[in-house]
Amino acid sequence: MRIPLFLFLFIPFVLFSQNPYPQDYFSNPLEIPIVLAGTFAELRSNHFHSGLDIKTQQREGLKVLSAADGFVSRIKISPFGYGKALYITHPNGYTTVYAHLSKLSPKIEAYLKERQYEAESYGIELFPPIKALLVDKGELVAYSGNTGSSGGPHLHFEIRDKNEHPLNPMLFGINTKDTNKPTISSLYAYPIGENAQINKSDSKQKIRLRAQGNGNFVAEPIEAFGKIGFGIETVDRQDLAYNNNGVYNIQTQFNGQTNFEIDFKSFSFLETNDINRLIDYDIYKNERDRIQKLFIDTNNELSLYKNTTDQGYITITDSTSAVYKIKVSDFEGNASWITVSIDGKENSTVLKTPPAVTPYYLYENKASTLTEENVTVNFYRNTFYEDFFIDFKVSNDTLQLLPIGQAARKNFSIAFDISKYKEADKDQLFIAELVGYKKSPSYSKTTRTDNTLITYTKDLGYYTLVSDTIAPTIVPTNFKNDQWLSSAKTLQVKITDDMSGISDYRATINGKWILMEYEYKNNTLTYHFSDGMSTKGQNDFKLIVIDNVGNSSTFEARFHRK
Repeated sequence: MRIPLFLFLFIPFVLFSQNPYPQDYFSNPLEIPIVLAGTFAELRSNHFHSGLDIKTQQREGLKVLSAADGFVSRIKISPFGYGKALYITHPNGYTTVYAHLSKLSPKIEAYLKERQYEAESYGIELFPPIKALLVDKGELVAYSGNTGSSGGPHLHFEIRDKNEHPLNPMLFGINTKDTNKPTISSLYAYPIGENAQINKSDSKQKIRLRAQGNGNFVAEPIEAFGKIGFGIETVDRQDLAYNNNGVYNIQTQFNGQTNFEIDFKSFSFLETNDINRLIDYDIYKNERDRIQKLFIDTNNELSLYKNTTDQGYITITDSTSAVYKIKVSDFEGNASWITVSIDGKENSTVLKTPPAVTPYYLYENKASTLTEENVTVNFYRNTFYEDFFIDFKVSNDTLQLLPIGQAARKNFSIAFDISKYKEADKDQLFIAELVGYKKSPSYSKTTRTDNTLITYTKDLGYYTLVSDTIAPTIVPTNFKNDQWLSSAKTLQVKITDDMSGISDYRATINGKWILMEYEYKNNTLTYHFSDGMSTKGQNDFKLIVIDNVGNSSTFEARFHRK
């Protein structure tokens, strides 16, 4: 059924108040049962997952169907992130998103490629007019794939409201079988404030859990005094898959009264970075575990919280007994509980952990500039969530900024003065973050103004100057020079750069620009002969690849087609 234009221009938003989550409006975007590799609002690096990751049976090329009548409102193609992504807006005001696609349906693909050739760019973002690409519910709109930053073949599927806020698609009936209770693997207790203590310590404590055999847990009893909070590590697992996914709801009770709830129904992309305030960022950076704090820490602006008393903290007084309970639920209502018995006791002897004092102290609400040798670091107002001592040192063009477990909510700048370097060497320099146990250099996007290199980052750690004098490598993978390619469907080339990384590329056949799709995960560029360029007879192929400091390589080859 084709939708008249006026229905899009006069959307009856009253539907939202009558039934905010219609159950039969959207259908499964695939022709196979839904099995999930990822759930909505799952905890990811620096963001919440904004949709469902639907497994495609480890295959690419499955038909992706429009979940409802609508029009293609956006097409975004990138080697990174969502890869090839399609956005369809529907008459009820919602938009569905389909990402990591291998290709689009023929009519949408033709629309896309015409504009990619006009722009001479693989990466592109388009906003087609309403009438340009109308689609019906169940119509083929794309094929599943593994493009962008995906870790394997799957379909990323979202439902967004009229404000572009993602909502849990399960609220609309897009669901899978789940009879398993969430799993809870860790419990932490946090003393908050100067006089608070837990088990005779003023530092956070990992609390032992005892499984009860029914999915529930009893924590080892604790002694506590003052203002405290808790945090847990928890995941959910659906029936048809073994991977760990995110949970749907967490509630806490103190002496039988609800004092905290976090509900993963919807969020705003503007707040998603505050996931680093929800989790214990220090534990995440140092141990890779994601502990969700069951209290609202300072400068945490997430909208996921409700039914909170005293921001989720509890206060324990001396010579009292209390019971704290945690309920973790998945979307189907399967729930796991933790029960914590708390003995209120103010101990006179408490193990104190002094702060790591350094010469530099950052205030959350003030800007600060640190300079040593040839390095300047600018922290803007509200860069971090809290005040702290920072370990700032520079030695032999290497910058140390610690602790790595301090989360930033926006970028700060790092600038290196390169005046001391020879003019011939300056163009090859870039700023690298030293990552991992071996402190391997990783390119941090670097710009140069005269004798200054600058990068912007949210990560504390180690940074240094690195020189890249080696141009990218180009290796053809499915053809040789002067080869007949009459039956070939593609030209494929592998491009790599081991230092600063690939920045740009340009390919031509007989002097005309061609579209080569870049898949960075396997370093492959692919041209499809089906794009329509006439290649009958002898053809000259030329590819130029440039890295992030400007080193370039050129590859040329001749091929023939009947």
